[in-house]
Amino acid sequence: MIRFNVPPFTGKEPDYIMEAVKNQKICGDGEFTKRDSEWLEEKTGAAKVLLTTSCTHALELAVLLADIKPGDEVIMPSYTFVSTADAFVLRGAKVVFVDIRPDTMNIDEKLIEDAITDKTKCIAPVHYAGVGCEMDTIMDIARRHNLQVIEDAAQGIMATYKGKALGTFGDFGAFSFHETKNYSMGEGGALLIRDEKHVLDAEIIREKGTNRSQFYRGQIDKYTWMNYGSSYLPSELNAAYLWAQLEKADEINADRLRVWNRYNEGLSDLKEKGLIELPYIPSECTHNAHMFYVKTKDIDERTRFIDFLKKNDILSVFHYVPLHSAPAGLKFGRFNGEDRFTTKESNRLARLPLYYGLENEKVDYIIDKVHEFYS
Repeated sequence: MIRFNVPPFTGKEPDYIMEAVKNQKICGDGEFTKRDSEWLEEKTGAAKVLLTTSCTHALELAVLLADIKPGDEVIMPSYTFVSTADAFVLRGAKVVFVDIRPDTMNIDEKLIEDAITDKTKCIAPVHYAGVGCEMDTIMDIARRHNLQVIEDAAQGIMATYKGKALGTFGDFGAFSFHETKNYSMGEGGALLIRDEKHVLDAEIIREKGTNRSQFYRGQIDKYTWMNYGSSYLPSELNAAYLWAQLEKADEINADRLRVWNRYNEGLSDLKEKGLIELPYIPSECTHNAHMFYVKTKDIDERTRFIDFLKKNDILSVFHYVPLHSAPAGLKFGRFNGEDRFTTKESNRLARLPLYYGLENEKVDYIIDKVHEFYS
């Protein structure tokens, strides 16, 4: 069976984990956490990057920093993972879903303004498949309506919009280092902060509401409870695992692009015949080959497509069930406007195997089987 995903592994991970163990520093904010954070700051241009235990926690931390309160509203796409909505719902906010663009599967920036009310406090764009949303338009709307922007860039590391890293346009951004992502620490994430004025508050909330980070830097002689907070700090062992991959980030990125491009070229004839649709990358975006998907005619064809591949030892999966149709979505949110594309396009999308080190022979076999299905 060709697996859908294989977590990235470079070979140096066990060495770095043992180094952390020998240093007798396996809780958070050790040498490897520092290396990861500095690398991410340099790569993205963010004022500050803080590692977290997950992208979910990075989003929760961002929402706390944004001071979202009960009754506030946040605008986001329904086609996203539950964490995007959960972070706001936990603070008592109402989620307002808007439709997506069928070309990128990202939030339709032209529909955001119509969803704004006097309760709206935030826009939460999601960069699906590492392809940037139309951030110029979104940031213009946010400025004119005095709204905060929290980017869910879980899939967006190493990807850009007009040359700028995803996750760095809004007030806050969030990366994921889950095992299904381009770079992994098993479970993990990172909070990207645009403005340095938020850094101290972020450190306090991330450290259980204490100013321990300042204490460790020698800026104060003791630390104490300063504010509400939680434990968003990952283990140094996780950070050591991640460092082995960030060291080879360009190599991993290039290898994933190799697979993505091979799929795109090998299936282009089926696209030209109108049998499938393939991912669309706007000219202003540089993607990171986070995923490769095909769009079938409808959900029935997709079901047969996935079953056919499985019978040929290829694991293909569909993706999100739109949040607005889920029980929690009905409870905590509402859909603004018409659902023209969210449900329709999500029902057509099937993801193909894509991971670091996927051999050309396997990619070609998958391409052949997709052709066989459509023959």
